Amino acid sequence: MDGDGMDGSAAEPAFFGYGSLVNRATHDYPGARPARLAGWRRVWVHTALRPVAFLSAEPAAGVEIDGLAALVPGGDWAALDAREYAYRRHPVVTGDGRAVQVYAVPEDGAARPSARHPVLLSYLDTVAQGFLREFGRDGLARFFATTAGWDVPVLDDRASPRYPRAQGLTGAERALVDARLAALSVRVTGRW
Repeated sequence: MDGDGMDGSAAEPAFFGYGSLVNRATHDYPGARPARLAGWRRVWVHTALRPVAFLSAEPAAGVEIDGLAALVPGGDWAALDAREYAYRRHPVVTGDGRAVQVYAVPEDGAARPSARHPVLLSYLDTVAQGFLREFGRDGLARFFATTAGWDVPVLDDRASPRYPRAQGLTGAERALVDARLAALSVRVTGRW
């Protein structure tokens, strides 16, 4: 980084995405580039604010996660805050010294996913595709390794995605995701 900002200019507000925001096809925030965040991990959670489970982040000593840092032009957080409405923003610093905001579900509002509140496979696919495209197969492996709570039910909604920003995967991408899920003995079901 050449200055205080991600583009070498004066510091502009930025976020660190560690889930669906890693997939550039789900947003158009400028200045997006790979970043790492130390002392945090991903975890599957459910909140009363959403019907399905999704990723959050929580402090975790000795863990480092990949993600994407991007600018929030003019500091106008309204659209991103609306997208991430179940989260609160937390100021953190990435491994290369960028000051960013991380969205995380407050601990008192997080619950474990359940059969009534599963992870959508269309959401997981979108996240995994982002990691594959940004970090390759090794990055996908790190995503699975640095995410806690894989003992969650996953609803197979690929044929009719319920996730509003779902991205279509290639056959090779689907095979990689399916192999990772099988290796973790993740329960994928077609019923909710």
